[in-house]
Amino acid sequence: MNRTLNILFALAILLAMPAMASAQLLDKGAGSAIGAGIIVVGAGLGIGKFTAAAVESIARQPQAAKDIRGAFQLPLFLLEGVAVIGLGVLFVALLF
Repeated sequence: MNRTLNILFALAILLAMPAMASAQLLDKGAGSAIGAGIIVVGAGLGIGKFTAAAVESIARQPQAAKDIRGAFQLPLFLLEGVAVIGLGVLFVALLF
C-alpha cells in the first residue's frame, strides 16, 4: 500500500510538471494554484499517515491513549495549518 501511494504521488507530480514548466503560458494565479494544490495533497497524505500511526499505537496500548493523543494533536494541527494556508493561497491566486 505504501509503495502504491508513493507511485501515485510521484505520478501526480510528474503530471503537474509540464504545467509548471510552461510558466510563460500560465499566469501567476494558475501556477500558484497548482503549487497550492500540491501542498494540500501532500498535507492530506501526511495527516492520513500520522493518524493511522496514532490509531495503531492506541490499539496496541490502550492504557497510553491519553499520552498518545496529547502528543498527536500538535503536529496534526500544524499539518492542518499547512493545508489551510495552501487553500488560502489558492483562493487568493484565483481572485487576482
